Order: sequence, then C-alpha cells, then structure tokens
Amino acid sequence: MSTRVKGAIYLPAQAYNAYQMWRDYRIDEIVRDLEFAKKLNLNALRVWLSYEYWLEEPEKMQEVFDHFLEEAEKKGIRILPSLFEKVGIEPTFEARIDKNPLTAVCVYSPSMEIINNPNRWNEPAAFVKWFMQHYRDDERLLAVEVMNEPYGVDRLQFAREMLICAKERKGKLPLTIGCIDFEHNMYFLDIGIDILQNHANFPNSIDYIEKRLAQFEEFGKILNKPVWLTEWQRIRPTSNGWGQNPLGNGEWQPDYEAYAKVLENYPQLGTFFWSLMVKPAYLPPQRKKGTLNGVFHEDGAVWSLDDARAIANDPNFEAEERREWPEWAKEIPENVFVK
Repeated sequence: MSTRVKGAIYLPAQAYNAYQMWRDYRIDEIVRDLEFAKKLNLNALRVWLSYEYWLEEPEKMQEVFDHFLEEAEKKGIRILPSLFEKVGIEPTFEARIDKNPLTAVCVYSPSMEIINNPNRWNEPAAFVKWFMQHYRDDERLLAVEVMNEPYGVDRLQFAREMLICAKERKGKLPLTIGCIDFEHNMYFLDIGIDILQNHANFPNSIDYIEKRLAQFEEFGKILNKPVWLTEWQRIRPTSNGWGQNPLGNGEWQPDYEAYAKVLENYPQLGTFFWSLMVKPAYLPPQRKKGTLNGVFHEDGAVWSLDDARAIANDPNFEAEERREWPEWAKEIPENVFVK
C-alpha cells in the first residue's frame, strides 16, 4: 500500500442502495463508470455488498462481484468492500426495491430484528465466513471493511462480533471498520483492525478540517497504522445538513474543489469522496434537504469542471459541465426545501 489510496464512494447513479446495485447489475454501466473513475486518476472505490441480496442469490452475488473486481482491475482500481451498513432505513423488501427518487434511500443491513437478537448473529456471520473464504487473499481488494458506521451499543457489539469472525479467517487483506470519528476506532483496537477510518463529509471550514486531519494523522502515527478518510464531500459553513437548520445558499450541491486542495497537503492519507456519480443524497436527512452528490452524470458530463480538475489533480481535465439535476431525479428539488 505504498501508493497513495485515492478513491470514491461508488453506487450506480440510479441505484439507491447496495441491494439494487447488485440485483440490477448492468455490465455496460459498470464498465462505463469505472472508466469515469480512471479519468479522475482514482485507484480505489469503496462499495457496499448486500447481505440481503446474498441471502436470495448467493451464486449471482458472487458472479457479479467477481465481474466488478475483474473490470476494476483492468482500470488499475482496487476495491474496498463494506459487508454491513448501519445507516438508512429498515431493509424491508419494499424499501430495498424502491426506485422513487422522493422516497428511495439507503437501507441498513442486517435488519434490527437480527441486530437486537444475538442468538441470530450466526446468520450474518455466515455471510462473513463466505466472504472471507473467497476473498481474504484477493489482491484486487484493498482491505475488508466489516461494517460502516456502527454506532450505539447493539450495533457496536454486533460489529465487534462480525470483526472477530473475520479476524479468525483473516488472510493477507487488512481489516477495517467504517468509523465516523477517528476516536471510534478505539472500540475495535483490542480485536485488531489494520486501517483506521474517519468520516468528515460536511465540515464547516477549511480550518476545522485541517485541525481534524492533523489529529487523525497523529492518531495513526501513535498507533502505527494507516489512516483513511473514507467519506468526504464539501465545506458547508451554514449547516452540515443533519439537523433542522436549512442549508445555506447553494450548499445542497457538490463543491469538492476547496476540500480536495486541502487533502493534497496530506499525501499519506487515503481518501474516498462521496460520490463518483451525480445522484440524490444516500441518507434520508440529506435527501430531505435536497442534497445532491457526485462528479459524473451518466453521459460523462460533470457537475463541476473545477471539482473534477481538483479531484484528478489535473488542470487539463476536460469534459462537458452541466449543473442540472438528472432527468430521472428532477422532481426532488420541487418537493423539498432547498434554499
């Protein structure tokens, strides 16, 4: 891992959750989007697998994931897969298949029925065992992220048990957890995580993020472990969008340039921005605010040429610039409060 990890979060533009990504897997779409990632000089993508889809179609899940890895390898891109997801809504069948841009959002995995019942943890543990059996030494992967943003006692205990399960079957690949704040990595150090994570999607200033990143780098040096910022988006001086306060003027849209330039000052820090494709926000609170993320439209145009150039670290990057909501999602700004 001597080469700096520089990546993006990836879901196909019209996939609202991981279940849809793998169930509706389209080869032409995947090949096209991986080419977009290559144009930005990325060498990594962070994706979610779907335990629920694996339960339905385990052989198909493996088939499409293997194809994804094969195509990514052709582009010089390695994959950081996350096995379980904490954020979102209950993964009912209706929620998993919802394609309405006003209501379709991410789903957590596994269900709260399983999270709240340790006697059933052997069920998702079977998914971990399957994954580690097939991919623990796969060099097309960067690492194995056992769960994204486990928070709260029940989910932290669940994530610890799944990490123990993965650790018992560990191969060459490092293990990690998608921690919101770098302090949350402390919940897993006794088990053994190899890469420390931090998420900082919407800091309120460049000064704040510089101080936080310096602390994070120091944390990694003390523990002698790599540090990755696996979610970042834009500076939002007015509101981060999680509470009741409305967003400031224009803060609903992508604006990666300033943040990307800050990250260039931290060459040892692995980074993943949210997200490669232009799409409505993944999480319900941000969707209600009218947040839009992403760099590339499906036809190869970019939301912001300045953003694309900053992320690629290439002033000569060229593409059509189009600051318009995708046709299939244009109803969202008309139905949410966007200042």
